[in-house]
Amino acid sequence: QVQLVESGGGLVQAGDSLRLSCTASGRTFSTLQMGWFRQAPGKEREFVAAISSWIGGSAGYADSVKGRFTISRDNAKNTLYVQMNSLKPEDTAVYYCAARGGRYSYQVNPKSYDYWGQGTQVTVSS
Repeated sequence: QVQLVESGGGLVQAGDSLRLSCTASGRTFSTLQMGWFRQAPGKEREFVAAISSWIGGSAGYADSVKGRFTISRDNAKNTLYVQMNSLKPEDTAVYYCAARGGRYSYQVNPKSYDYWGQGTQVTVSS
């Protein structure tokens, strides 16, 4: 069983930056394809960014965050990151880390992921 624990959320002002982390355990991290999703109140969970299982592989971003967010992974530390710059009030949401087992390129569909973290709140004030 894979466990995912997110951290790094908080309250910031528009234009600020945050870096979220997700630490995985229970499986060799390099065999997990990883992604970030978010859910705002009253809205469905949506794709934010995802990255392939292997270092140097492909990554994908939602149009709403492209150019502002950067996803990365450190397989030696079993940790996934997302650097979020130029934050906007519309980025306010609970951010979830997700994983699926196997060597895959990135996946944007949340239904493809097998494991989820508990989420971390990001609030951006205007």
